[in-house]
Amino acid sequence: MDIHQAKIQYVSRPGILDLAWGHPRPGLLPVEQWLDAAGGALRSHGWQALTYGAAAGPRPLVEWLTGHLAEAADGGTRTSEIFVSNGASHGLALAAELLVKPGDVVLVDSPTYHLAFGTLRDRGAELVGVPADAEGMDVAATAELIGRLARGGRRVPMLYLVPTFANPTGRCLPRQRRVELVELAARTALTIVEDDTYRELAYEGAAPPSLWSLGERGTVVRLGTFAKTVAPGLRLGWINADAAFVRRLTGLGYITSGGGVNHTTALSMAAFGASGAYLSHVADLRRHYAAQRDALLAGLRESAPDLRVSTPDGGWFLWAELPPPLTAGELAPAAEANGVAFVPGSRFFADGTGGRSHLRLSFSMLAADDLAEAAARLGRAVAQCSPS
Repeated sequence: MDIHQAKIQYVSRPGILDLAWGHPRPGLLPVEQWLDAAGGALRSHGWQALTYGAAAGPRPLVEWLTGHLAEAADGGTRTSEIFVSNGASHGLALAAELLVKPGDVVLVDSPTYHLAFGTLRDRGAELVGVPADAEGMDVAATAELIGRLARGGRRVPMLYLVPTFANPTGRCLPRQRRVELVELAARTALTIVEDDTYRELAYEGAAPPSLWSLGERGTVVRLGTFAKTVAPGLRLGWINADAAFVRRLTGLGYITSGGGVNHTTALSMAAFGASGAYLSHVADLRRHYAAQRDALLAGLRESAPDLRVSTPDGGWFLWAELPPPLTAGELAPAAEANGVAFVPGSRFFADGTGGRSHLRLSFSMLAADDLAEAAARLGRAVAQCSPS
């Protein structure tokens, strides 16, 4: 296929209810509200909205973000600690560019967001999964791993994880482990890159405190994005880091050449936030996505009772364990034949060997009725593949 043929990244396949893609439900994208915000930004800023922007991002968005994070997240961010990015993936690429050298070891959670692997390997890093259990990464065992690598002459500058409503598991790292992790980073000169993509999609109470809010400055770089709370097509997010790190970001060659990376969209986002539309939109999203989560969970409990699935308190994903000895690779052809798709769990492990009996199921993109039907199709596939 011509790489320029499709208008959007995801193209549906006839007859398939796709639980593989972590994309927003199209009907929840705020088309009309964004049209108002973009128009308001152009009216307010005139030609300045369409020229080159400030290196770290336009002041209206940086100031709105600073206030928003203090009120809606966990506070503690100064304007000097924000760099406006093209989204979380771009933020990860920028952080890795400053932190990682070819031949370094980068630690990653087990499991974690699989598409981060390519970004980190682009820097010539060797990826090593950290020890983990049912509650997430094992900090004490990770400390031992770092020591072994250091004794072997390896440099370990960075750890990447999604500690809050994680992709793919939906789980949150417990608070005590968060505290232990930032203390470990301070002791070992490790920089934690915290992908905080799903923080505002909390369905059962507040999200736990970020690693950024718990750690000493210089130990955590936090990645934020509007991809899940507004729209991925904005390609807009931010990096929280200490002021010195932000200055290093603004000194990168392509920033000094072109200025702010997404200036016009960033000003539109500032207008969207200042108008109050952002808060009301995210409140609506929480209600809709919680209902979609519940629809998929109810469908799986009815149609696929042999699957072990926990209820995530936020985010977009369910992490399902198949009955032994069935593996995701064995299930995939039967699932496709029944008209449903998923992502095999092994893709979320750096070495590809873990998660063979797990599936990542996304409830974000499909409406509740379709999710119930997808669960029924998956249940039929599991039944067909299970020993009689």
